[in-house]
Amino acid sequence: MNKQMLIDAVNQEETRVALINDGRVEDFDFETTGSEQLRGNIYLAKVTRVEPSLQACFVEYGGNRHGFLAFSEIHPDYYQLPQADRDALLEEAAREAAEAADDDIEDDEDDQNDDDGSENNDNEASSELDVIDADDDSSEEASSDADEASDDTDTDGEEKPKAKAEQRRRPRKTRGTSASRRYKIQEVIRRRQVLLVQVVKEERGNKGAALTTFLSLAGRYSVLMPNTPRGGGISRKIPNGNDRKRLKSVMDGLSVPKGMGLIVRTAGAKRTKTEIRRDYDYLQNLWSTIRSKTMESTAPQRIHEEGGLVHRAMRDMFDREIEEVVVQGDVAYREAKDLAKTLMPTQARKVKRWTSPAPLFVQEGVEDQLDSIFSPTVQMKSGGYLVINQTEALVAIDVNSGKSTKERSI
Repeated sequence: MNKQMLIDAVNQEETRVALINDGRVEDFDFETTGSEQLRGNIYLAKVTRVEPSLQACFVEYGGNRHGFLAFSEIHPDYYQLPQADRDALLEEAAREAAEAADDDIEDDEDDQNDDDGSENNDNEASSELDVIDADDDSSEEASSDADEASDDTDTDGEEKPKAKAEQRRRPRKTRGTSASRRYKIQEVIRRRQVLLVQVVKEERGNKGAALTTFLSLAGRYSVLMPNTPRGGGISRKIPNGNDRKRLKSVMDGLSVPKGMGLIVRTAGAKRTKTEIRRDYDYLQNLWSTIRSKTMESTAPQRIHEEGGLVHRAMRDMFDREIEEVVVQGDVAYREAKDLAKTLMPTQARKVKRWTSPAPLFVQEGVEDQLDSIFSPTVQMKSGGYLVINQTEALVAIDVNSGKSTKERSI
């Protein structure tokens, strides 16, 4: 099996990544300048409006539109309460998390990896290629709340009549603490308050991005949740009992600080203690950098960028099975090489620069396959063909007999 990753970044306006297996395109994603993904980015944001009827608030974080932050996505540490009351809430949250803790952590590779095809593949076809969310339920909740906020609120901020009824009908999930059930958002969150938030769902149409204050930093083999009161866990997508037992022992030796959580991703199932520790140390250093930059910044401001397509592809797709990574474009090559040295030092030699004058994707036969992939017409071995067209409401597939004129197996 000849497995390659090809990265075409010679054009500054577009970056493309293709995973090739024996000459056939197995995975493909692209990113254009001006449409980079926001998901995973961390911002220092300012509350612009608190909506009691939605039990949510809108925040200015630097995006095209104000972001939507559900009350259940706000960490108790941000509540405007006396210190003693806030400490009691945090202790309660930690206690509830400990009681509910088990090793069956969901590795959301769809979402973080595949929220919507773009979000996973969002790339997450793009990457998601395998990125995960620390909490699947919270992402879905934030997304649905963001939709509700956009649909039920007029541009001037006035709530439409159906909003309250809809809020009563739909039960609200919480983040593992009774804090948001004990208080209302208007009692503990104030306008102009500054929060550190992370994007969990992209802006869509007229809808703003969905946000959370429960941060998660994805590495190659693990995900660090710096303000989640849970010691750690192992993705339930790692079914092998021996692997789980070994990984549990590895995690016990990492000494994750109190108040943080760490999840081992499926990519870490067969990794050694040294590899997982290196990944964990990388995430801890990243979190320290984020904290330092936050203290020096003024809202609204971007604090951390999840990384472009090259970064996500190297983090989520690059493994020992890939024989080589060929990169066209000097800047992208340097980025890929540096990431390989950080994440998988022994495999860094596999990253190579494309030096031929011919375009990489043309020379390797990828361009023709991509043309076929995006064509609405799909030829079948029988002689028949499909015509696939996507509309806003549905995908239409027309089946035609074409050159298939035999009377059997119609």
